[in-house]
Parts: sequence; C-alpha cells; structure tokens
Amino acid sequence: MKQSPLVIVISILFIMIVGCNSNFTPKPRGYAQVQFPTGYYKQFNLKNYPYQFEYPSYAYIQKDSSIFEHEKDNEFWINIQFPSLGGTIYLSYKDIKKSSLEKIINECFHLAARHTVKATSIDEYPIHNSNKVSGLFFVLQGDVATANQFYVTDSVKHFLRGTLYFNTAPNEDSLKIVNDFIVKDMYHLINTLKWKN
Repeated sequence: MKQSPLVIVISILFIMIVGCNSNFTPKPRGYAQVQFPTGYYKQFNLKNYPYQFEYPSYAYIQKDSSIFEHEKDNEFWINIQFPSLGGTIYLSYKDIKKSSLEKIINECFHLAARHTVKATSIDEYPIHNSNKVSGLFFVLQGDVATANQFYVTDSVKHFLRGTLYFNTAPNEDSLKIVNDFIVKDMYHLINTLKWKN
C-alpha cells in the first residue's frame, strides 16, 4: 500500500501541531545540594614550624609535596584539605630574612593579577590581628581558579600566603556557597595565627 507524499507531509504537520500544544517552561539550572560539615577548631602547632593557628576538625593538614627548583625554603609549606567539600587551602611560608619583603609582596599582587583574564573584579581587604599579623585578603569575582587568597606578615621575619582552590572547573555561581563557607575558616585561621620567634 503506497501513500502519497502529500498524506505523509500532512501527517507530519499534524503531529507537530498537536505536539506543540503543551505549555513548556524551562527550568532554571540547578546545582547539587551541599551538605556542610560541622565540627570544632583544633590547633596546628608542630614543633619546628614558625607559625601556629587553628583549623576546623573536618579538615586535615598534609605537608606540601610540590618542590620547585627556584624555591629553597618550602619545608614549612602545608595544605589544608577539605575532603567533603573538594577544596584545599595552600599555605606557603617564607622567611623574610632570606628575601626582600617588597619582592615577596609584589609577587603576591602579581599572582592575584594573573586572574584578571577571568576576574570581573579584585577586592582587597586589610588584615590586622593582635599577634603582629597584618596583610591583605584578596577576593576575586568571576570564574577564577582561586577566588580567595591572602598574605600575612610581621614585616620582620615571617611571611605566609594562603590560596583556596577547588578540585573542579571554576564556576562562580556553583562554588559561591562553598567558597563562603571555607572563607570563614580562612578568616579564623588568620585571626588565630601566631608567629613563633
């Protein structure tokens, strides 16, 4: 039984018209719900380290394993891992006596400025605590690899830089609530930071 091409075309048009009668409403893009961990703050105070601070119990600390040829003083570099949130705060320490403070600070500004390709803005907030700790906290807006970073120093001997990275592609919208959660821990770390002489 042969059908004429006209019957086929009319059938297809009829199906398209009938199929388009429903009201379609696109759903907004959604992200997975995040279960934030709870815990308490504990002390990081290893014997040979030139600094100490408090960090959350739902994170753990490991010695930084990356070794760079141009870095000779990275024995006090550590990583604070947040396994349930997929984030890491990388802490790098420098002894100012082995380098120029101005050079080290300029390097921090340079590292923050490298994100200007993706960043829509970079805000700087001063840091001061009662333990001779001062510096700047950088908040970068946009789909950047590290939206939160800081440096602190006593301007005489100690310098510490921290950066928060996630094990995922940068997406400001989906990472915002997790960023905000870990930033509270970053500020707690800074506010409890003490230098050892």
